[in-house]
Amino acid sequence: MRTLLIALGIAAGLWVVAILGLLVIGRRTAARQPATLLPNLVRLFRGLLRDPRVPRGSKVLLGFAIAWFVSPIDLVPEFIPVFGPLDDAVVAALVLRHVLRKAGRDVIAEHWSGDEATLGVLLRVAGAR
Repeated sequence: MRTLLIALGIAAGLWVVAILGLLVIGRRTAARQPATLLPNLVRLFRGLLRDPRVPRGSKVLLGFAIAWFVSPIDLVPEFIPVFGPLDDAVVAALVLRHVLRKAGRDVIAEHWSGDEATLGVLLRVAGAR
């Protein structure tokens, strides 16, 4: 348990340092995107879970993804720079791709609370045209 807490502390520290580094060099928008991405994804997925236009099978995947994001157990530990958050990003992209195909872009856009540019990037990664 102690090792896990240390690893989480290191991961959080590296994330904060990266965001602060972007702020220091004057990249406020670039700093805001990684700082708010995970909370925005969790809000998006929670909103999609409640939406009746999203099929039941997609809701199962959304619930799995939320559990994956908040779980302290990862395939690649978060404290490993660059690759740490990669498993979360891959899960998010795969689930978004599925929901995009089943429910559509408009349903996803309705529930997105973050920056429109970030949503555009997410949808492109998920396979939207």
